[in-house]
Amino acid sequence: MEKTCTLLVHFDKGTPALANEIKLALEGNDDAAKVEAMKTAVMLLLNGETLPQLFITIVRYVLPSEDHTVQKLLLDYLEIIDKTDSKGKILPEMILICQNLRNNLQHPNEYIRGVTLRFLCRLNETEIIEPLIPSILANLEHRHPFVRRNAILAIMAIYKLPQGDQLLIDAPEMIEKVLSTEADQAAKRNAFLMLFTCAQDRAVNYLLTHVDRVAEWGELLQMVVLDLIRKVCRANKGEKGKYIKIIISLLNVPSAAVIYECAGTLVSLSSAPTAIRAAANTYCQLLLSQSDNNVKLIILDRLNELKISHREIMVDMIMDVLRALSSPNHDIRRKTLDIVLDLITPRNINEVVLTLKKEVVKTQSGELEKDGEYRQMLIQAIHSCAIKFPEVASTVVHLLMDFLGDSNVASAMDVAVFVREIIETNPKLRVSIITRLLDTFYQIRSARVCSCALWIISEYCLSLSEVESGISTIKQCLGDLPFYKAPEEGDDNDSSKKSQQANSITVSSKRPAILADGTYATQSAASENVFSPPTVINTTLTSGNLRSLLLTGDFFLGAVVACTLTKLVLRLAEVQPSKSEVNKASTQVLLIIVSMLQLGQSSFLPHPIDNDSNDRIVLCIRLLCNPSEEVRKIWLQSCRESFVQMLADKQLRETEELKAKAQVSYAQPDDLIDFYHLKSRKGMSQLELEDEVQDDLKRATGEFVKEGDAANKLNRILQLTGFSDPVYAEAYVTVNHYDIVLDVTVINRTKETLQNLCLELATMGDLKLVERPQNYTLAPESNKQIKANIKVSSTETGVIFGNIVYETSNVMERTVIVLNDIHIDIMDYISPAVCSDAAFRTMWAEFEWENKVAVNTVIQDEKEFLDHIIKSTNMKCLTAPSALEGDCGFLAANLYAKSVFGEDALVNLSIEKQGDGKLSGYIRIRSKTQGIALSLGDKITLKQKGGA
Repeated sequence: MEKTCTLLVHFDKGTPALANEIKLALEGNDDAAKVEAMKTAVMLLLNGETLPQLFITIVRYVLPSEDHTVQKLLLDYLEIIDKTDSKGKILPEMILICQNLRNNLQHPNEYIRGVTLRFLCRLNETEIIEPLIPSILANLEHRHPFVRRNAILAIMAIYKLPQGDQLLIDAPEMIEKVLSTEADQAAKRNAFLMLFTCAQDRAVNYLLTHVDRVAEWGELLQMVVLDLIRKVCRANKGEKGKYIKIIISLLNVPSAAVIYECAGTLVSLSSAPTAIRAAANTYCQLLLSQSDNNVKLIILDRLNELKISHREIMVDMIMDVLRALSSPNHDIRRKTLDIVLDLITPRNINEVVLTLKKEVVKTQSGELEKDGEYRQMLIQAIHSCAIKFPEVASTVVHLLMDFLGDSNVASAMDVAVFVREIIETNPKLRVSIITRLLDTFYQIRSARVCSCALWIISEYCLSLSEVESGISTIKQCLGDLPFYKAPEEGDDNDSSKKSQQANSITVSSKRPAILADGTYATQSAASENVFSPPTVINTTLTSGNLRSLLLTGDFFLGAVVACTLTKLVLRLAEVQPSKSEVNKASTQVLLIIVSMLQLGQSSFLPHPIDNDSNDRIVLCIRLLCNPSEEVRKIWLQSCRESFVQMLADKQLRETEELKAKAQVSYAQPDDLIDFYHLKSRKGMSQLELEDEVQDDLKRATGEFVKEGDAANKLNRILQLTGFSDPVYAEAYVTVNHYDIVLDVTVINRTKETLQNLCLELATMGDLKLVERPQNYTLAPESNKQIKANIKVSSTETGVIFGNIVYETSNVMERTVIVLNDIHIDIMDYISPAVCSDAAFRTMWAEFEWENKVAVNTVIQDEKEFLDHIIKSTNMKCLTAPSALEGDCGFLAANLYAKSVFGEDALVNLSIEKQGDGKLSGYIRIRSKTQGIALSLGDKITLKQKGGA
């Protein structure tokens, strides 16, 4: 039989103490040794040991001790020992204990009295408590508040016992008198708590009688008052109005804990705009006044909840929320920006953007080590603002362009993407953006940012002056030609080698390189030293950003430079009337492109040019030598059209997501609606009236209707035993975020009574049973509902298996029925999520667990297979629909989902259609933890056939 446990102490069983050693220590006169011995005895008892021989020793040698620590440990010992026999009767030796407790309650020292009273709160044996009641009541008038506090708690605990109301018949009246005369705040709190728990009507009367003085009460008492208000209002919604007034009066008290609870209580009880606005104001004040980052994050979570349910009110609070950006913590800043971006309206956009601009300027100081990361967050926020409200783009785009040369590449890349989008969506800003971009291009040091900036220059330099400036800027950043100096033949070659640094090496593309110490090395290993001597390269690496990047072997950037120059020359031919000028520019560009090819094919760089970049650059040369009208149209128009289509797809996806979020459940046609203007206003304050109206609106729009379809419930019922088994069992599985509830229905199909029927469950994976199984008696042909709680700690697929065990009156042997296994599906914990391409790539590179699943399916259409995988895995496809269009026989897509435990699941699907019509390829899953990668892989393997 299970016993209640009121005390838990960790104990290392490595070196168990012997009962004789404890006994000897207790019999001595050393109080320190007694303390250690008592501690050991308590820990042994809590961990299942029985020490029956110690009781008499403790009565003889510990009871008389005057040491306070020994007395406190004695009470802990008395708390955990068995005080009753097997039949539930009090053991006779407990009389000795009863006398000691009475002496303690009359002890001259207030600490001994207080801890004894606290001990009585955890005592359930009425036979021991009954003789002590006069002493307990006498302590209500003790001079020391510590004793009075614990006396009230003891009375409350005794009154809550099964026969407690008979032991203390007039306890509520007594405590009410104490409450009216008590001066100590903690004792008043305990007294009010006792009334709240045991005589709620008296607590409510006391509160309403002293309603004007509630704001003056202590913090502890105010917290209990809020608990009472929540309980009363949930039971009787009609009386909410007068209690909400009390809560609003408490919003001005100095205690942060009380006003936080007040705000939470207001939101839970009322939907009136006045109440919600007061709660939101309180949260914003706390956000600024509290220094603890965890507290700020909790408050931001509450504000986020308000944003979802009361967006109109939160829109007015947007500037107050933005003040949280003053915190140096990035999690707080990120959460603040997420909330603010959902609250932007045409009315507040200018203020928000102005604040974000000021924050961006602050990050330039470089005082904090993570300024670059914060700047990236701000740039992304401004980008979102400018997309929603294009008119603000002109105020921020030029400021942000100063950060194109930012040392934080991610931040600079965000600026480049922002500029690329704004220049297309805001044609009025095109000229100023291009001018500014050409002026600041030389500052860019990242190849990725350079590539994006070059594309912008190639697409949006439209006038003659802009095209000429674009070509000129790129030529300056490339520096003088050639990119390297080829060694001369014969003796001059030898002399140039001698003049190089001591660590220089001889390089040949046909044989291994020889290092300075005489050893051999492959070309790639030796080439680092080849590149280092400045005599090999005609110009220093700092001469231009494009030049220095090219000389590190970045030929993808070289291909982008070639395409940009080619597009500019093609556009120059359209806007420049002089053919000779066009030919001159074309010749210069051809020289640059050929020089890049030569550099790529030379042996002076760490590695030669890759085939893709080589083909791209050669294509540019061919196009410049022989430009046709059709190809010119592709290069100058089709590229831009593809980009416009990409932006349109992105906008469409965002619009669809907003529409999906906006869909709400509606009430049934025959539901009752109260009309605002027909309501009786007699005796109602403005706040009460607002609250009533908001409740009616919620009822009308179906917000009070709980989600959950009866048909869905039926899908989750699992049969555990067969129809021919003597006991039939089925389970309804409810999956919550961190636990699973099994609601098992057990039916006795026999004509006999089943005794000691027990549902025994065991788990595999990251699942843990919370409760131990209980025994039941089941009458013939009757049924029983058994609930089992299981904790979940990760997204790993788990299995629950078990038996039903029972006995019958005829046969004394136990009968065992093995149950079907219950497989907990990973899909219950995964939900589709969205992240940027850059974030996806970063996570893909960082995550260490990968599960590679070969495609094996009967589905023959690539798009159909992708849709099937998305549906089976409950993931979101990040690849744009336009990128999946067409029929080329190949398909690559990225999928993303997040688990309730905060784990990220990344999936890359790469498939190809074979000649026989079948699909082949791989599905690769990556995650930070092993469980989600394996579980998702198993799920895909099971579902990918297409049959299930």
